[in-house]
Parts: sequence; C-alpha cells; structure tokens
Amino acid sequence: MPSSDPKTPEEAKPSFDDPASKESIESLNSTKTLEETDQTNTPMTGNEEEEEEGECGFCLFMKGGGCKDAFVAWEDCIKQVEEKNEDIVEKCFEITSALKLCMEAHADYYEPILRAEKAAEQEAVKQLEKEKEEEAAAAAQKSEFNEKEK
Repeated sequence: MPSSDPKTPEEAKPSFDDPASKESIESLNSTKTLEETDQTNTPMTGNEEEEEEGECGFCLFMKGGGCKDAFVAWEDCIKQVEEKNEDIVEKCFEITSALKLCMEAHADYYEPILRAEKAAEQEAVKQLEKEKEEEAAAAAQKSEFNEKEK
C-alpha cells in the first residue's frame, strides 16, 4: 500500500521547467483560498472539530481523504505566500508536488480531482502547441514577406 508521507524521492518530483508540471501546480494553486470563497454556513456534523464553518467544499473533500496533512501544508503555504505577495508556484512547488504525489497514491479517493487536473493539463498543452504553431506561421509569413521585398 502506498505511503501518504509527503516526502518523495528526488527523481519522483516533477520538473519545475516542465510546462505540464508547472500548469498542474498553477491549477492547484489557482484554487480559491477560504477567504476568497463564499462563506456559507454549512451545518457541522460534529466530526469536523478542526474545520471552520463555511469552509469550501473542495477543502472539505481534500481533507476527507488520505492526504489531509499534505493538503493542510499546501493550504498553509499558499496563505503565507499570498500574505507576502510572493510567487506561489516557486515558493510552494515542493509542497504542491508532495500533495500531487500523495493524491496519486490515494487515487481511489482523489480520482475526480486528478481527472479534472489531467484534463486541464491536456488543454494547456494543446493551447501551448497552438500558440507555437501560430508563432511559427507568423515567423514564416514575415520571412516570406522579407524575401519578397529584396
């Protein structure tokens, strides 16, 4: 059975330079913090002693699985970085990577989030490829135009 330990071997960490990994981290980081979400007063069931009233559904879901500690660490990192107005991707990269690896180790529970994240990654890759094709076409057109003017 996979461990929920957020520490990972060095070779298992995604590359910060990899656009798909960076997009994955940005998509996790783009999740609204508690302060940014609508604060609805959901009834407490008694077993959420650490949960705040009105906590977002995503947060409750994430804390309901085997990666609660990794998620709380990620959430704390995001809050600290936002308070200091620093780069979330850079400062929380390792914690985000550990959370993602934990979620993959508990894919039976986190599958809906992993599936949505994968779809977002695929869309980002498609968008990057489209932009590269458009840039290449524009460069070719400019080169062709310059050749005609000679």
